[in-house]
Amino acid sequence: MSIVITVTNQKGGVGKTTTAVNLAYYIAKGGKKTLLIDFDPQGNATSGLGVDKQSLQLTMADVAMENAMLDQVVAATNYKDFFLAPTMPILANAEVELAQAERRFSRLKNAIESSKANYDVVIIDSPPSLSLLTVNGLVAANYVLLPVQAEFYALEGLGQLLDAMKLVRKGMNPTLELLGVLPTMMDSRTVLSGQVHEEIKKHFPGKVFNEVIPRNIRLAEAPSHGLPIGAYDRFSKGARAYKAFTKEVLNRVSI
Repeated sequence: MSIVITVTNQKGGVGKTTTAVNLAYYIAKGGKKTLLIDFDPQGNATSGLGVDKQSLQLTMADVAMENAMLDQVVAATNYKDFFLAPTMPILANAEVELAQAERRFSRLKNAIESSKANYDVVIIDSPPSLSLLTVNGLVAANYVLLPVQAEFYALEGLGQLLDAMKLVRKGMNPTLELLGVLPTMMDSRTVLSGQVHEEIKKHFPGKVFNEVIPRNIRLAEAPSHGLPIGAYDRFSKGARAYKAFTKEVLNRVSI
């Protein structure tokens, strides 16, 4: 069975997709067969890996509507052991149709369980909202990974997400766990970043990763070149941070 990690935060712009892409990249680099599922209609993980969305025949929208199997959608990336299930904005339309569909909360879970590809790890990049797609990600996952930006409003809205996790745990996925909270966009030069970091630790005792992701121009540039940070500039601060963070993740899930 694959270990499934959903990367989520209902707030946009917190480094969610950057985290999903680079975590998947570094896990694969360590020799684990890794699948990144782009389940966000914006499709930033897809374009951030250099995929031309217009050229796609099948995407996660087809999987969500049960018109295709996950294995039909998955494509190899340019990196060993790293695979991508891409998406396009049409996934937003599929979500509207899903609202009335049977098994609407477990489409993604069923798709992953039906895969014959034997991935060691599956990373799901979910939308920045508490949508039906996000709930599908929670139902499918063993673990939730929560990137939180080091800024004043960081903790606003997280209560709703944690409530949604409780509901999913109660009704559909009793083993769902919070893997941890990852502080992102940390600027060590500002007092505010340090204060927010301390506040996050108070709210999530024992769950905050030791590694933090700094504000880093190379991290911001990498997606525009269609590359993970480790392929774009492996000596940058951002690359070193994601590499160390990935080690922490692998220790927590014991693989």
